[in-house]
Amino acid sequence: MLSKQSIRGTVKIHMDGELIKDKETIINESSLWEEKEVDFFKKMIKQGGKFSICGHKYFIIPNGDNRSLA
Repeated sequence: MLSKQSIRGTVKIHMDGELIKDKETIINESSLWEEKEVDFFKKMIKQGGKFSICGHKYFIIPNGDNRSLA
């Protein structure tokens, strides 16, 4: 399960096309994930990109200038 510290404040997370404004939403979702999915999500928070876990589609835009996601 994710912790609040693992989700940075400047990271933008979209789940199923909607911007997630509350970290608790993602933390609650992560309670259903396997450990390898949690590790993958943490990696994607740093890197950014599109992926899906447990039937939900995620799009993460990390903090800073990452032009490869535009």
